[in-house]
Amino acid sequence: MSNPTGVSRRSVLAASAAGVAAPLMVSGTAQAHQGGGTTTYRLTVLGTSDTHGNVYNWDYYRDAEYDDSAHNDVGVAKLAALVNKLRAEATGPVLVLDAGDTIQGTPLATYYAKQEPITSTGEKHPMARAMNVLHYDAVTLGNHEFNYGLPLLNLWIRQLGFPALAANAISVKTGRPAFTPYVIKKVSLGRHAPTLRVGILGLTNPGSAIWDRANVEGKIEFTDMIATAAKWVPIMRARGADVVLISAHGGDSGTSSYGPELPNENPTALIAEKVPGIDAILFGHAHREVPQRFVTNLTTGEQVLLSEPSKWGQRLTKMDFDITRVKGKWRITSKAAASLNTNTVEADPKVLAVVKKQHDKTVAYVNQVVAASTVELSAAASRYVDTPILDYINRVQTDTVTAALAGTEYAALPVLSIAAPFSRTAVFPQGDVKIKDVAGLYIYDNTLEAVVLTGAEVRAYLEYSAKYFLTHAVGAPVDPETISDAAVPDYNYDVLSGVDYDIDISKPVGSRITRLQIGGVDVPADARFVVAVNNYRRSGGGSFPGIVKTQVYNAQQEIRQLLIDWAQAKGRIDPADFFVANWRLVREGVPVF
Repeated sequence: MSNPTGVSRRSVLAASAAGVAAPLMVSGTAQAHQGGGTTTYRLTVLGTSDTHGNVYNWDYYRDAEYDDSAHNDVGVAKLAALVNKLRAEATGPVLVLDAGDTIQGTPLATYYAKQEPITSTGEKHPMARAMNVLHYDAVTLGNHEFNYGLPLLNLWIRQLGFPALAANAISVKTGRPAFTPYVIKKVSLGRHAPTLRVGILGLTNPGSAIWDRANVEGKIEFTDMIATAAKWVPIMRARGADVVLISAHGGDSGTSSYGPELPNENPTALIAEKVPGIDAILFGHAHREVPQRFVTNLTTGEQVLLSEPSKWGQRLTKMDFDITRVKGKWRITSKAAASLNTNTVEADPKVLAVVKKQHDKTVAYVNQVVAASTVELSAAASRYVDTPILDYINRVQTDTVTAALAGTEYAALPVLSIAAPFSRTAVFPQGDVKIKDVAGLYIYDNTLEAVVLTGAEVRAYLEYSAKYFLTHAVGAPVDPETISDAAVPDYNYDVLSGVDYDIDISKPVGSRITRLQIGGVDVPADARFVVAVNNYRRSGGGSFPGIVKTQVYNAQQEIRQLLIDWAQAKGRIDPADFFVANWRLVREGVPVF
């Protein structure tokens, strides 16, 4: 079979997980052009990131072709078509990398992790099938790769036809990298040109230590991405890398969504600034489109090229490097990056074909009816108005925890519940509610846990959540579309059931909970509550105060499935069964909406 990259898969030797990296042997050719007596060659690096289980250009929650207001497309099939087009047009070798978050994010990915897990069926993961057709050169592990546990992750890696990298994921048992840290690819630039060696270092996100603590604690530790790059880049250079690329699952903002106890979540620009010897960084995690950014390395003064290709396969990063031979060494004379839109091509039929049966099975599954809703329930206003659809989540969580704690020492404590508006577009239609509707409301694979909080801790938690809103002076207009702080994502705004409270958005952050009551009586600071919460939040995701403590309930039950089971048992979804308007936005006691 012909290979569009000119790379022989059999000539590739993976670097050892022990950290002794053998260079990857890659054949390829490049057309040269001469100017001023110097021969210049072109190396192209294509990059994807945060594909999140998208293969088809399909919205499983709407059961229709994916579309948004900007008419973006999604999926590996679209990426493959664009990659193949660029490979055909290229005058030199082309490498294709991915910066992580691959096996979680769509009902397709969830189905083969939960309903028919590849660890039980022997089935090949749809993202392995799709990515093998595209023929990547390397993929970096993202934090969501750890969502389903190490056995499934390790099996997926074995199913790939290319290396999976994560230099800063360290085995607790051995003290060495748990996955391949880096690879060096030998690229031929022509019959008479010396070989070019391209080093690729993979860095995963240290936040996995919090977000997937249950899956990694005692097994894998995550070291600082900057320090890890500083360790491995000199080693790669010493082992012959002429060009050093980093594929990093971390944004470029320099900030973290969690506290300072873990290494920086989004350090990509800092890596470029602090670690000499890096030519370019493909990065992901933040779901932003960064076509081209240059960061000056403080030691060498060299310009490091950075690029992030948005999310879900909507964009493809294209990096071009012009390379010449100077005094017996390869030198990059120019580099640039661009962001290409995948809506400009038709989906690759080979990718569609290898995943079609799995796609069809997923579509059939998500279209199963679970119950009938008496009215339409929408999440559109759930960020700023107490809505029944979020109370549905809280009621199911409350019922589950209450039943589980019956007869225990916690049975007499009131049960509160926490939910967040994950999706602004989620709707339960009047009439048949299907699995896809429930999955569209609860889009994450979280499990349910519970802890005990005091009244003071509940207040502090709500104050922290209320920083989601911008400050709006009394009498000033309030637009629901601009009511929140863009720096705080919707999933980091929590609402509680079981207590009545007001959020005064005219007051400064930290002083906004002006009413906190049960039955018209103020909640004492020393009152005790059982609080139902998802595992992401309880593990420290979002850095909410007071919630990271020993669970009093943790049966490893997936919340999405609990929502489905509750609806199926009832046969109907009726707001009269669960809706209680218990919170509101106010200014000096006057409701905003």
